[in-house]
Amino acid sequence: MMTIDTHVHFWKYDKVRDAWITPDMKVIRHDFLPEHFSLIAKNNSIDALVAVQADQSELETHFLVELAKTHPIIKGVVGWIDLLSPKLNERLDYFSQYPIIKGWRHIVQGEPNDFLLRKDFQQGVAQLKNYNQTYDVLVYHNQLPAAAEFVTLFPEQRLVIDHCAKPDIRTKNITEWKRWMREIAKQPNVSCKLSGLFTEAVWKEWEAADFYPYLDVVFEAFGTNRLLFGSDWPVILLSGIYVQWKSLLEKYMERFKEEEKEKVFGLNAIEFYQLDIKIEK
Repeated sequence: MMTIDTHVHFWKYDKVRDAWITPDMKVIRHDFLPEHFSLIAKNNSIDALVAVQADQSELETHFLVELAKTHPIIKGVVGWIDLLSPKLNERLDYFSQYPIIKGWRHIVQGEPNDFLLRKDFQQGVAQLKNYNQTYDVLVYHNQLPAAAEFVTLFPEQRLVIDHCAKPDIRTKNITEWKRWMREIAKQPNVSCKLSGLFTEAVWKEWEAADFYPYLDVVFEAFGTNRLLFGSDWPVILLSGIYVQWKSLLEKYMERFKEEEKEKVFGLNAIEFYQLDIKIEK
């Protein structure tokens, strides 16, 4: 089975730029580069990955593109570009020289709850279709009402909800999140990443059963054709280790058909991000 991690971050730690890494996160106050991931990839049978931006700068996009040139495990990059810029099309033209860039992301979780409803931002996202590029929707659960409206505006744009929209697993508050995720899943062009849930639970004090109600919702709402495996490494290290998340998902899916597992763990990623990976029949 081809296994693709659709959500991996790399950085050379900089305490000013990476100020979001607070003192209680000291385990990730280090460099995390492809060479640090290689043993994890080997031990967990990861064949390929998508590198996702962590910093909001074009420099970050260039950094990930350069890493991909020397590390063939990186099959796609989700970079950052100023989607609010009046010169966005010029920048998209410029970055179109790098086919490894599959899409873009803005850290909306750090913005006001109605940020996705800004017309200038929506105009920016609307341009991505011209370049056949994706958009990763990174929001907290309390931003889902705006996200639900946002996704209806782009019926032909490939969109993916990062980290299942970060539900409030700590307090087991599921009702509103469930309602909005079901609403978003009605749009057939929207996928969802099975990633980032460990850090929404009480760090390192969770049990596998804590995540099952949330997995039940997204599997029912999106189905196995629109779910993508991801780890959110190295952020996952705040609350657990790589093999715990991958094996938890494998356990959850143990009664699923083999072809459904293949979709969630790899084939959906190839299709969504249009990765240059040949699948042997």
